[in-house]
Amino acid sequence: MQKAKNIIFYVFLFLICLSFASHALGYDYDLWARLIVGKYVFQTGHILTHDFLSYTPTHEWIDHEWGASVIIYAFQHWFGPAGIVWLQTILTFLIFYFAFKVIELNIPNHISKYNIVFYFFAIYVIQDVFFYPVRCHMFTFMFFAMFLYILEYVRIKQNYKVLAILPLLMILWNNIHGGMVAGLGLMLIYAIGEALNKKTFKYYIYAFLATIPLLLINPYGFKYLQFLLMANTMARKDIVEWWGIFSPYHMYSYFAFKYFMLFILGLECVKVFRDGFSYARADKTKFLLILATTVLAVQHLKLIRFFVIVGIAFAYVDFYSMIKDFSLTKWKNLVIYTFLALFCFSLLRVADYRPKVSFVFPVLETEFVKVNNLKGNILVNLGLGSYVSYKLYPNNLIYMDGRYEEVYYDEMIPLLKKFHLVADGWDEVLKKYPPDVMILENEYPIINKLTETSNWHEAYRGNRFTVLVSNKLKKESYQQPTMNFTHYENSIFDTNIDFRKKN
Repeated sequence: MQKAKNIIFYVFLFLICLSFASHALGYDYDLWARLIVGKYVFQTGHILTHDFLSYTPTHEWIDHEWGASVIIYAFQHWFGPAGIVWLQTILTFLIFYFAFKVIELNIPNHISKYNIVFYFFAIYVIQDVFFYPVRCHMFTFMFFAMFLYILEYVRIKQNYKVLAILPLLMILWNNIHGGMVAGLGLMLIYAIGEALNKKTFKYYIYAFLATIPLLLINPYGFKYLQFLLMANTMARKDIVEWWGIFSPYHMYSYFAFKYFMLFILGLECVKVFRDGFSYARADKTKFLLILATTVLAVQHLKLIRFFVIVGIAFAYVDFYSMIKDFSLTKWKNLVIYTFLALFCFSLLRVADYRPKVSFVFPVLETEFVKVNNLKGNILVNLGLGSYVSYKLYPNNLIYMDGRYEEVYYDEMIPLLKKFHLVADGWDEVLKKYPPDVMILENEYPIINKLTETSNWHEAYRGNRFTVLVSNKLKKESYQQPTMNFTHYENSIFDTNIDFRKKN
């Protein structure tokens, strides 16, 4: 009976993850760069160490996401566009699977661990914020949930030999995504928390110390660790997903997560005061985890998943222990699971697994450049750079893309920002790194500034973007991009990049 309940629960959990993943709205800005990297590794067996997509100066490329790129490319290559949806589903499922296993370790016998509505809302909260198909940092959240389960298993079972798994898993995590610093943080939190709980803590420190030298097992050696230190301490004031959830930009959005966070924090406060606060009885490890992930979530939108994982893993038991005397009909599970089945199947029935074409990207504009054979350097916003590279390389090189801290110098983003907003020194970027073509968002005032001169000409204007060409590429007439939407669906993953040939 217990085994059957587990199977039913896991099936429904997977269906919920698939339902939300299948309705993600578009591709991440950096997906295209990830596909390029994965393709390179697949076709050459080597790892890129220098950029080849940009016409601007770049430094040595330390790619902390190369492993994730290989996996993403493999799913897209083997299973087509639907493969990306399946990968997102699998990773989301594993995140909540390990959260469920943490709950199993802590739940008393009188509380059901199968109250799936709790998981449903947690998955909804995540999807509400991250509506793209798979992104590289999903691997970090999956490993974070896995580490959380292993550490909690060791703590509950007092089987400290299991900690030997963590340094070995860290080798894998370290080569998939640079977010492995979250795993180091988890080990330290457990060590500090158990020390405050006056319980055995030295083995967590041993596991942490054993992990450090293994971080050198990566394609870049010690340089990789230097890069991670820089990347994890740098200010990202121009990247909105690194802004706080209560910053002016995000203040009136992402309410689902904000309500979820307030619910979890409020629940823990109520439970503490209802049970009578006692520092000696308080689980310091648990509250350190909640505090640390709350700080991360408040400071950076991108990191809210850490809070969701910890919140559901530890608040589930607290919530249902507080309402243990509140009885519902024995038919409640049948009603809930029936409703969720109808919800999932209704979403899956209308899901479209064809390639998604998002005009957040300059789809028509890159097609215009391609069909008119406008070869040369392209200036485009960093978020769109990897898409333009994916579609137009080797005929066109870009100014920069989202790999800003990985390959570009610090001056690149400020120069681009001044240019778009026509701030003082706006033309500095044109003097230092002159392009031949520009693809610019229509709302930027720089377009009017440039078209007032005789050096740049508007060649094509779409709903979101404008293509400007320099004098040397100006033509009397241009071929227009096709308006056949099916063409863009069928060619969304077409690229001229082939590392088996010399580009």
